[in-house]
Amino acid sequence: MDPIVTERLGLEHPLIRHLSDFLTDLANADASVNTIRGYRGDLIAFAAHHGGEIGELTAAPVRAYLSEIAGLAASSRKRKRAAVASFCKWAIRHNLLDANPMDRIDTIRPAKTLHRPAAAADVTKVLNAICSRRPRKDLPLDRLRDRVLFETAYVCGARAAEACGLYVEDLDLRLDDEHARIHGKGGSVRTVLLDDRGYVILLKLYLAQAGYTHGPVFRASINGNGGPLSYDAAHHRWTRYCTAAGVDIDIHQLRHAHATELINAGVSIEAVRRRLGHASTETTQLYTLLDDKVADAEIRAARRQRNQAAR
Repeated sequence: MDPIVTERLGLEHPLIRHLSDFLTDLANADASVNTIRGYRGDLIAFAAHHGGEIGELTAAPVRAYLSEIAGLAASSRKRKRAAVASFCKWAIRHNLLDANPMDRIDTIRPAKTLHRPAAAADVTKVLNAICSRRPRKDLPLDRLRDRVLFETAYVCGARAAEACGLYVEDLDLRLDDEHARIHGKGGSVRTVLLDDRGYVILLKLYLAQAGYTHGPVFRASINGNGGPLSYDAAHHRWTRYCTAAGVDIDIHQLRHAHATELINAGVSIEAVRRRLGHASTETTQLYTLLDDKVADAEIRAARRQRNQAAR
């Protein structure tokens, strides 16, 4: 039995064994830790609402559950619906359900929103609060690790979890051909050119000081014997550095900032899509809308300044 599911729902809940088996199958299928954790939380919430047997899982309790969470953001409701849908598909495959109740439940389509990137100057301010690109020789290894980790997310346009999961074997640092293989969602792998010379120098310095020739690039323990630094640990450390720098930047904005900079530099939508690992150019095109929005704001600001000067 999954210990977290057991703790939250109790041993007597009729779905506990099925939920535990579902999560075990996800792990056996090499689903990411973040995916399993997300599904677990969403399915615990659903099971807390629906206390019936697996055979009683029809469209009616699903609709009632979605109505109960109607006050949440559309993106959150879509994620929770997807978790229930995956569980139902699994139950069908294992002959636990005769029909999929999700076939009778409409999908949830959140309105597309514009990503809010961080200003390059603010990102640099936080990175420098960790350490300089020319760090002192007595700098603790974990500080150097953090600088390289967050700069990796920034210059590669990688998700924080993708950066945390980077292995030395994913790096090719041969001169003039420096690149990294980024392992993304759904088992996808993309190659990202490391075209920032200063970053590459810092990355090589970190690997040399750490003595890492294989395994995780960013490890949880300073002695190098631990596994990859977790997303939660990285998020906590990033928040702490932002506070020290007096800047409010969410860790996800590093990726958005990189994408917006590429768009502003005239890089094609398709090239940006491949670099960020988007499945569709529709997602990437949101950055062009943001670019237009920023430009419009700058034009309006310039007009206000001219009007004030004319007075």
